[in-house]
Amino acid sequence: MSAGELVELADDALVGLEHRRIDFDLEPGALRGELEALGWRSWRLVFMCHEHAPALAASHNVEEVSYDATRELQIAWHAEEHPGHELGDHLAEAAEVARLRQTRSFAVLEDGEPVGYSALERIGNQAEVAAAYVRPERRGNGIGTALTLAAITAGRDTGDLLICADDEDRPKRLYERLGFRAAWTMTEFLRLPG
Repeated sequence: MSAGELVELADDALVGLEHRRIDFDLEPGALRGELEALGWRSWRLVFMCHEHAPALAASHNVEEVSYDATRELQIAWHAEEHPGHELGDHLAEAAEVARLRQTRSFAVLEDGEPVGYSALERIGNQAEVAAAYVRPERRGNGIGTALTLAAITAGRDTGDLLICADDEDRPKRLYERLGFRAAWTMTEFLRLPG
């Protein structure tokens, strides 16, 4: 299919929804540039499976917190990842998904306020470290590592513990040091409203 045909298919299949998403399990080749030229954002993602004990240790105290305690950080993550796009009903929808997936949230607190958080979601005998975010001004001193380690520890009793990373960015290397190995990759395309 051409990029135009894929866009038309997505528009037909997702009628009534504001955003569009197309995923490729195989390398999309030239379609990546063509879809980006049509206004789609793309990421090559790597899904990683936890296999062995981490080679790093936590250097910050991490506390388990309520899902709602991380709301401001969720908003900050969205603003950083999707500048200029409104959240709409996303936070309420994400909270419902978190409840259904028995999400556990972890945070590093400074003066009682979270400066970073991670989340572990469960589906049956599988778990995923579904979020790890640190405020930009607090990055680079081990907070993200400590938060990810807390989620790993909480998910050790599952059959499979997964994490997803940008295959073209730095977090993948951190996750390898935390005991994850690449299992498969995919390319995700997203077109936001407007």
